[in-house]
Amino acid sequence: MTDDPDLPPAAPEWRNFYGRRFGKTLRPSQKGYLNEDLEALRPRGITREENPERQPLDLAALFGDDRPVWLEIGFGGGEHMVHMAATNPGIGLIGCEPYINGVAMLLGKIRAAGVGNLAVHPGDVRDLFDVLPAASLSRAFLNYPDPWPKTRHHRRRFVTQEHLVPLARAMKPGAEFRVASDIPDYIRQTLEEVPQAGFTLVSEGSEAWPDWYSTRYEQKALREGRAPHYVTFTREG
Repeated sequence: MTDDPDLPPAAPEWRNFYGRRFGKTLRPSQKGYLNEDLEALRPRGITREENPERQPLDLAALFGDDRPVWLEIGFGGGEHMVHMAATNPGIGLIGCEPYINGVAMLLGKIRAAGVGNLAVHPGDVRDLFDVLPAASLSRAFLNYPDPWPKTRHHRRRFVTQEHLVPLARAMKPGAEFRVASDIPDYIRQTLEEVPQAGFTLVSEGSEAWPDWYSTRYEQKALREGRAPHYVTFTREG
């Protein structure tokens, strides 16, 4: 284990993963996106196979300059991520999503929108946290994460210290962390856990951010009568 706060802590050799990696059979067009587009957008050095020593990523090399870097944790179908990249061309946006069907949907949207300031990690965000430099992220998004509704599964939620502490290490002082969910108990846990990891609550309620782009998961929640909730934190420092 390193004592240098600017380096990521030692990563475990193996992690449990909960959740789906594959869903319905992909359409031929989606298989084409994965075969033709993913490799050019995938950052090298996140997996243990590519980076066994877990050396920090060079984000300036990834995006071509030292622009602000944002992170979307679990981008679903990718609509919010593509919107943010298109409306903020001066930033670099990394998206992490282990569900390959969602990755395929995102790649189709990237191709249609023609945005070029995105990077896509088709895997566990914890592997990215292992190699992100300290204080390197200017913003992070957690939109409609898997709710894991059963009480015995709440420890699998993203808003636990296992995930939040490495996220906090990777974020710049004052950087913004946004959480959107339609599950009241998820919001309860968010408000309880996130400040413990070094964040300050800025706002929470039913009003979305001015630049918010509603996702397919939010539209499903609205159709089913569940109210969206939006929470904003900043990284202390």
